[in-house]
Formats: sequence, structure tokens, C-alpha cells
Amino acid sequence: MNNHQSWFVFLIFFCFLFTSCIKDTDFDQTENIVAMPVFEVNLIHFDLDANRFYDPTTSNQILTVRDTTIIDFFDDGGVQDNLERAEFYFKFTNTIPRNFQVDFQFLSELNDTTYTTQTAVLQGAPSNAKITEFIENVEGEDILNLTLANKVVVSVTIPDSNENLQGNLNLKSKTTYYFKVVQ
Repeated sequence: MNNHQSWFVFLIFFCFLFTSCIKDTDFDQTENIVAMPVFEVNLIHFDLDANRFYDPTTSNQILTVRDTTIIDFFDDGGVQDNLERAEFYFKFTNTIPRNFQVDFQFLSELNDTTYTTQTAVLQGAPSNAKITEFIENVEGEDILNLTLANKVVVSVTIPDSNENLQGNLNLKSKTTYYFKVVQ
């Protein structure tokens, strides 16, 4: 008896499945679909010790430290065609008793500059970390220039240094990409 009831329930469910609400569906509306996906990606991170800004062998200051990061995210033509906006978020934690100038230079494969931005990082202390946050929004014509980049060079510049300098400069960053895909 239980077997007959389950067949009956299955038969009713099967009938409802084929009589669902597809009668009034207008498939021409699919031309008006706009998808707006958002992606967050970690971009750059580093932790620079104060001793990176001084060479004890030559007793010379090293006023600028550079690092290059490959960003192959923009290689896809779909990314270049559909990217509406990019938002860069940089968080610096500074325990070095110096201010810093930080430059971000986006470069193409031929090392041509496609986009630049910069920020100042506030002075901290070994016992008192100073947090500096920086947000850069890229849109409009600048977004096309940004998508031509395949690497970013970060240059951290300190005004002066010595062998007794202590602390760290830490950077964590992410990029949020906003797309608009029309189908």
C-alpha cells in the first residue's frame, strides 16, 4: 500500500513539473541581461624591516626600496572589455619613526608606464604602530590604461636612515574589480 502512495505522489509531482509557469515567459528579454560581478583579489603585501634602508657594509643610506609584482589578471580580453572600475585598498602599519612616500607604477610588458598613484605613510614608533589606509578608485579612461599593465612596481622612499633605525613597515592590499557584462 505504501508503494502505491509513493507512485501516486511521484505521478502528481511529475505532472506539476511539466505544467510549470513557462507559458508567459518572454525569451526575448534575455538580450537585456546585465551581469555585474565583483571580484576581490589580494594584490601586494610586504614587511620591510628598518635595516633594509641602511647598508652596514658601506655605511650608506638606502633611501628607496623597490619591489615588482606580476599582475597577469588583465591579459584576458574579456577583462579589458568589461572592467568598469577597480578599487585599490592599501593598509600600511608603520613602527619605523619616519614618514614614507610610496609610489605604485603599473607597467606594460614593454615597461611603459600605464598608470601611477602614490601615497604618504605616517610616521610610527617601535612601541606605537601607526596605521595609514589609502584607497584609489580607477574608472573612466584610466581603467583602459590600467588594463594594459602586467606588473606593478612599488617604490618605498624614506627621507633619511641610519644604522640605529628600528621598526617595520608592513603593507597589505587588495583590489576589488567591478565588471559590467551585457548579454
